[in-house]
Amino acid sequence: MPELPEMENYRVLLSEKILDLPITGVIVNRDKSINKEVQAFSQELVGNRVIFVERRAKHLIFHLANGKRLVLHLMLGGMIYWGTEAERPDRSTQVEIQFGEYTLFFIGLRLGYLHLLTSKETEEAMSDLGPEPLDRRMNAERFANLLKGRRGTLKTTLVNQHIIAGIGNCYSDEIAFAAGLRPSSKTQNIASSTELTERLYHAMQSVLREAASEGGYMEMPLMNGDTKTGSYDEQCRVYDREGEACPRCGGTIERVEITGKKAFFCPNCQNEA
Repeated sequence: MPELPEMENYRVLLSEKILDLPITGVIVNRDKSINKEVQAFSQELVGNRVIFVERRAKHLIFHLANGKRLVLHLMLGGMIYWGTEAERPDRSTQVEIQFGEYTLFFIGLRLGYLHLLTSKETEEAMSDLGPEPLDRRMNAERFANLLKGRRGTLKTTLVNQHIIAGIGNCYSDEIAFAAGLRPSSKTQNIASSTELTERLYHAMQSVLREAASEGGYMEMPLMNGDTKTGSYDEQCRVYDREGEACPRCGGTIERVEITGKKAFFCPNCQNEA
């Protein structure tokens, strides 16, 4: 599932392509992927323009010239692709938004969605999300306050969108590895230690910033000639690396289940808190 770095990469790349281009057509192949009748959805978009692309957690928010918002959540299996008809991906699409000769293809929106909302509805839809980990207002002190009083495991805390927004299965494991902590560590034990909390905070910052700058781990390119998207996949230290050698100590990476979520870690150099 795309996480903060993947969606931030999409935001940056799409902002270079679609801003202020008139929307010339809309194709909806799956009604359940949108939140309005197809005709009403299309009428709102055709002739409109995207003036700004925002990322909030794992969502992209396309700000339209008429004040409305298109809110995208790709969920599991979702992807987007920008290209001409000749470059159409060999995948079924649920929604297509046309900008003249180019189209933004929405792929795999079986669990995901593309909703047309007002500004107020968008704010309400995002109201339950925790703060952004890379926000300029986020610092070690604020991060420590987010952990105070929390119980459970490090894994479940990091992926809880109500606590902090945008982190999922992949980057929770990568952050835990960078911090030298097992994903099964107790959050309350970390919160009680200033040293561990600061180490976790700096690990979160470095992993997410590096992953975003390297295009995230999802390997399908966003457009023809895109060599950036997915390039972080080869740099993942533990995620989906079960049985491989740890890049830090040479130990063997293991996979476990933590409250129904898979987690990858090195038992040799990641410690239980």
